[in-house]
Amino acid sequence: MHPIHDVDVLLLTATALAAKRRPAELVEIMAAAHLIHGSIPLDVDLAAAFLRLSTQGLLAEEAGRYALTPDAAAFMAGVRHKRKAEPEARLLAIKQALADYTPKGGGAAITLTTEQIGVAIQAHRAFLKSPGRNMLVPKPKPALDKAKRPGQWRKLDGGRRAKH
Repeated sequence: MHPIHDVDVLLLTATALAAKRRPAELVEIMAAAHLIHGSIPLDVDLAAAFLRLSTQGLLAEEAGRYALTPDAAAFMAGVRHKRKAEPEARLLAIKQALADYTPKGGGAAITLTTEQIGVAIQAHRAFLKSPGRNMLVPKPKPALDKAKRPGQWRKLDGGRRAKH
């Protein structure tokens, strides 16, 4: 049994979130990790996690962008039934499933330097300070006034009363 680090689970989940439609840039993965966990792990830990997950065949690199491999997508789809759970419970379920996972084949190692990861973290922090919004953050729901109900009210009989 190989040791499972918390940063591995966070990186796998953040990559799955950031790279849904296309491979994600490193800054997008950092934004997803910040959204999921509330903070970003150390650059040294992230570099080691990229190396571990890529050699296990779970992460792949395509022209400077990162995505889950088909094996990892199938693995994450198997854990998806925990979707409505709290984030901590979801991460724990993924960690348990990752402990039971046996790599089918080795992948190409992704070696990132701490400087590359540090630049991505700084870019994400600069974006948070800018007036722009993080697109990964869910939109707040508008508060509805309980006295007023949405929609147009009309009388069903056209406002006329029947004479008897």
